[in-house]
Amino acid sequence: MSDLLPLFPLPNVVLFPNVFLPLHIFEPRYREMVADAVASDRLIGMVLLRPGWNDDYEGRPPVYPVGCSGVLTHVERLSDGRYDIVLRGLERFRVLEEEHSKSYRRAIVEPLREPPPASEDRQIIRNCRSKLEAMLVPAVEKAGADARMPAAMSDEDLVNALAQYLDLEPLEKQALLEQRGLRSRAQSLVELLEMKMLASKVPRGSSVAH
Repeated sequence: MSDLLPLFPLPNVVLFPNVFLPLHIFEPRYREMVADAVASDRLIGMVLLRPGWNDDYEGRPPVYPVGCSGVLTHVERLSDGRYDIVLRGLERFRVLEEEHSKSYRRAIVEPLREPPPASEDRQIIRNCRSKLEAMLVPAVEKAGADARMPAAMSDEDLVNALAQYLDLEPLEKQALLEQRGLRSRAQSLVELLEMKMLASKVPRGSSVAH
């Protein structure tokens, strides 16, 4: 990553490593950000805005400190100056300090690299993958799509893609991004989906005794 990473804060988007994210850029400050990124290393850091961002959106409202950098793999500049772009997630980072000389936000960041899973973790991750596939197959088949997960897709790419693309709350995705390794992220995703499935089976108006 460069010394100062451009930050793109949004209230409902979380990027994960090696997952693709299409975005439409229309605000002048973020048009400048994309133009600058294209002219340099093509890197942009996605960060999630904290609740209450509405009060100061035009300024610099607080963001969660852990985000994910992405490289611009597609850039289309439209006739009116807007952009259609595609980012591919690279690696997680932690915001250390922001810099305010540009119209958009930039920060000094600390990369949060994830080492390959230890041998004892690989079977746990494989079991999580099997559980995820079993939970998602009925919903995918109901939608009329092919329920088979790509066998060639690595465990890491599958877990990260599901974390990004599933219909989860932004804060749930942020919590998954902040997990310190693939094993923790996979286990947390399984637990989250199991809770959602359980909640969907509880009849409305019923209460659970504690």
